Amino acid sequence: MGAASTSKRRRPRAVPWALLGLWIAVLALAGPFAGKLGDVQRDRAVDYLPANADSTQVAEVQERLPGGETTELVLVYHRDAGLTAADRSTAADQVAALDRDLKLVERPQGVPSKDGTTLMYPVASTEPGTDEELRDTFVNDVRDVVKAPEGTADTDGLSVEVGGSGALATDASEVYTSLDGPLLYTTVAVVAVLLVLIYRSPLLWLVPLVVAGVANYLSMGVAYGLNQAFGTTVSGQSSGIMTILVFGAGTDYALLIISRYREELRRVERPYDAMVTALRNCGPAVVASSGTVAAGLLCLLAADLNSSRGMGPLGAVGVLCALVAMMTLLPALLVVLGRRVFWPLVPAFGSEPKKRKSLFQSMGSSAGRRPRTVLAAGAVLLGALALGAFALPGNLKQEDSFTSKPDSIAAMETLAAAYPERGTQPISVIAPTDRAAPALADARAVPGVDSAERGRSSRQWTEISVVAKATPQSAAETATLEKLRDRLDARGAYVGGPSAEQLDLKDTNRRDMRVVVPIVLAAVLLILVVLLRALVAPLLLLLAVVAVWGASLGIAGLVFGPVFGFEGTDPGLGLLSFCFLVALGVDYGIFLMHRMREECLAGAETGPAALTALRTTGGVIASAGLVLAATFAVLTNMPLVQLVELGFVIAVGVLLDTFLVRTYLVTSASLALGRKVWWPGPLSKAPPGPAPAPEPDEPELVRAR
Repeated sequence: MGAASTSKRRRPRAVPWALLGLWIAVLALAGPFAGKLGDVQRDRAVDYLPANADSTQVAEVQERLPGGETTELVLVYHRDAGLTAADRSTAADQVAALDRDLKLVERPQGVPSKDGTTLMYPVASTEPGTDEELRDTFVNDVRDVVKAPEGTADTDGLSVEVGGSGALATDASEVYTSLDGPLLYTTVAVVAVLLVLIYRSPLLWLVPLVVAGVANYLSMGVAYGLNQAFGTTVSGQSSGIMTILVFGAGTDYALLIISRYREELRRVERPYDAMVTALRNCGPAVVASSGTVAAGLLCLLAADLNSSRGMGPLGAVGVLCALVAMMTLLPALLVVLGRRVFWPLVPAFGSEPKKRKSLFQSMGSSAGRRPRTVLAAGAVLLGALALGAFALPGNLKQEDSFTSKPDSIAAMETLAAAYPERGTQPISVIAPTDRAAPALADARAVPGVDSAERGRSSRQWTEISVVAKATPQSAAETATLEKLRDRLDARGAYVGGPSAEQLDLKDTNRRDMRVVVPIVLAAVLLILVVLLRALVAPLLLLLAVVAVWGASLGIAGLVFGPVFGFEGTDPGLGLLSFCFLVALGVDYGIFLMHRMREECLAGAETGPAALTALRTTGGVIASAGLVLAATFAVLTNMPLVQLVELGFVIAVGVLLDTFLVRTYLVTSASLALGRKVWWPGPLSKAPPGPAPAPEPDEPELVRAR
């Protein structure tokens, strides 16, 4: 008996160390794959385009055509007062140097503007445009050659810009590549500061931060595995969002677990036993909430947009890796470190926390006095804010997608101003080779077309380059695009190019909203019904998060143009922000409603149960909301407008959800509905009998208050 007792006492001590050893093995296994994630990250146009759109078919066929590896650029020489003879000589010399030193397809001829201020040279190279490294090297080499020396008498006032599809792709690639480091470091710094403020401990804040870092490393390895096994798209946007979710959602789970662990340490002597009880109490809510987020994000697989469809699996991977780490590695570290990890506010065994009226207790009391009034006022406020969505600027144009203007965008703007009589961005048409001649004739006959020329050809496909009379991405050019597609559809031809891509993005996002939104709502509702054993409470939570989404877009509409100066809204903002806010908002709702349901099961009436749930979980939810909002707010410091817009809307939505919807509206609705909130479950009917006396190791959630 003595040996058996000693074995039982030692076994709990061995479990945390075994988990730590298991995690070391997992990281050793995932390490080689995590380091390769950057190698499979792609930020080409086809990686963000709709899978079935005309413009996507054009981009894919262009890569397979002879010369499809060509990198196309436009050199733009400009002087406000008009180009001088020396300027033209400089341009000719530089183009000659490029033709001599780099692999140009042919010696280009300059095209002067009518006002004499601008000279344009179209340049093409046989360097593979589909190989990002070779393309970027060629573009940077061209820029090194053509940038005029500053401060000389001959070149002072002359600007030289490198534009075209190759330069734009290089600039976009550099921006996406630059996201990884700053995004990770800024996220870690923000989470670290908030954890220090929340815990007021020199050591405790470091534990969840380290665990989140481990989870992020694991998620990178899993994401690489998904790419290799299933061809999942990995882009700079999706990998960045995955990092945000790992640190944001992972820290949220850590806050809930650590809060419950601290409570149990006051009642349970041994840290191991306290952690087991804490996980038994809050584990179901954490698992359910993370499962809801993952399920909501996986619904993006139904999207036709490549970037959205790829973000779903990567986001789900981030959340699930954060869950596994926080449910295993975090408890193991906390148990090994013992009570001293909380120093200087160590929760001593047998001690009682200081009795003081919390902010959330006061908020619950105010909501409890007039729940219907509070509910109505909150609904009116959210509805009024949602009206601001009508002020959102139109669709984001390609030249407006960077927060700071890169060289390629500046070149596009100079060309548009200097050549108003012609399009400066060709429309690409891909026609079957046996129908190329009639397709070319049809293209030339379309109103709004300035010129059309036959380009590269293979046995199956022929490329036709069309120049519109209107400026790129204008209403007139859009009309020309639509007429081209109507005329050439019978020829089996596809119409693409940058302007067509933007048009397809807008149309596809509208389609994805109609398809994905109902799937997300159905999936989340099903999970909530199973978890809460009711229908009214899940519908209440879903209605609340949809209202938060609308209000967040409304606030965005009030600030994007007037405050941030954005010229447009990313077409994918509505769908992505909806998926994230619904999934993450319900996440917090689960924490609150799950605790309220447990209080009701313990014998409490719905009203007192709602107030108790708010009092006990409000602080943790507020801390978690602040952390999650801050991590998404990191995106507002990124150089891409679409990331800034997404980060702003989600951060605002999380704050609204945390401090208005969860605290006031959901609590007020629960107080107003009473037992009906649990309809048609058993809690909505007869009051439960007296709760049995809890066993010493029974979770606190099921103890009668």
